[in-house]
Amino acid sequence: MAGCARPPAPPTRLAEMPAIRVGIVVDRDSSALTATGQFRVLGADGAILAVVDAGRTWRAEPGEGADGIRLTRPDRPEPVVVPAPVSVRTERADDHVVINGRRYRGEAVVLRGSIGVTVVNRVPLELYLPSVVALELGFRAPSDREAVMAQAVAARTYAIRYRGRRAALGFDVFPTDADQVYGGVDAELPEVTDATRRTAGWVLTHRGEPIQALFHSTCGWSTEAAEQVFQNREPVPYLRAVSDRFGRGRTDYYCAISPKFRWREEWDGAEINAILAQTLAQTGASANLGRVTNLRVSKTTPTGRAAELVVQTSGGEIAVPLARVREVLRPAPDRQLLSNLFQLHVERRGGELVRVVAAGAGYGHGVGMCQFGAVGRARAGWDFRRILATYYPGTKLERLY
Repeated sequence: MAGCARPPAPPTRLAEMPAIRVGIVVDRDSSALTATGQFRVLGADGAILAVVDAGRTWRAEPGEGADGIRLTRPDRPEPVVVPAPVSVRTERADDHVVINGRRYRGEAVVLRGSIGVTVVNRVPLELYLPSVVALELGFRAPSDREAVMAQAVAARTYAIRYRGRRAALGFDVFPTDADQVYGGVDAELPEVTDATRRTAGWVLTHRGEPIQALFHSTCGWSTEAAEQVFQNREPVPYLRAVSDRFGRGRTDYYCAISPKFRWREEWDGAEINAILAQTLAQTGASANLGRVTNLRVSKTTPTGRAAELVVQTSGGEIAVPLARVREVLRPAPDRQLLSNLFQLHVERRGGELVRVVAAGAGYGHGVGMCQFGAVGRARAGWDFRRILATYYPGTKLERLY
C-alpha cells in the first residue's frame, strides 16, 4: 500500500457513487418532513402527490393497514393515507430535505415500521461521508489532514462493507455509534469535506473484499486483536494488536494527545453497590446478590484489557465477560466505562468494600484504527496510506468507483 499513488480527483457525477440508506427515525409515532427549497412528495409508484414550497412541514404517521402512511398536509385540514414508501425530494440539487428539524442531503423516504413510521435518508455515499468524518474525527489543524483522509477511507470502507446489514429495518446503517455517527449537513466542516473528497471512491480490501474497517477513539498504548475483544469469533488477519509506541518515554505514544489517553474512576462502597445492583440485574444476574464484597480482574487479553471481571458478593460470585465489563462497571448510571484497559485497586475494611479505583487508559473497544493515534502519526509526518497500512496490516487500498 505504501507504493500506491495518491488517489485522483473524485467523480463528478452522483450517478457514479453508490448510495447509503441511513435510519434517521426508526419506528416512531410520527415525523416532521420539509425542505430548504421547493420539494416534491412522491407516492410508492413514483407519482407526484404534491409540490410543496420550502419550509411547509408535512407530518407522517402510521396509517391504516400494514403499509399505510398518514400524511398531514399544511394546506389541508384532513390527512390522506397512502401506501408506503413515500419519498421527499428537493427540486434543486443544492437544497436539503429536513427531517425533524435537521438538514440532510439526498432524499427522505418514509417507510412503515412494525408499529410506527421509519424515515430513511437515502444519500450518495460521498455526500454522507463528510458528516461522518467530521463527527468521528473532526479537523484540528492542517497537520491532521492525513489522519482525516485515513478516517474517510475507513468510514467509506465500513459503509460499503455493511450496506444491507439493517435491511430488515429498511435501511443500511444507524446514524449513531451503533454504526457510524452521522448528523447531516449541520455537522459538516469545510476542511473535513475537502480532505474526504481527496480520497473519494477509495476503500481498503483484503482478498478482494472491503474489510471490517473498525476504529475507536484511543487505544491507550496498543490496539487489540478482534478475536480477543469480540469473543467466539475467528481471528481477522488485518485486525490484530498494533503498538502505538514510538519512543521509550512514559508518554511516547502516538495517541498520548488524546484527553482519554489516561483516566481514573473512583467509587465508594455505597456507590459501587448501587451501580452493580442495577447493572448486574440488567445482565440477567440474580436480584438477590446481597452486598458487593470484592472485585477483581480474573482474565486479561494479551494487551492487558480486562477479559473477565469477577464480582464477589455476600450471595456468591458473578463472572462478567469482556463484552459486558464496560456496561457493568459504570462510573455513573448513564455512562459506561471508557475502555477495558484498566487496573483495579480495591480497599476493604473489616470485610466491607469501602473504595474501588479503576486506573485506565484509552477510549473505545480497541480494535482497528486508533483515531488519536492516526492524528499523532499524521502530525509526525505520516501520510494516510501509511497510517492505514499500519492499523490494518495486510490490506490493499483500491479505488471502487
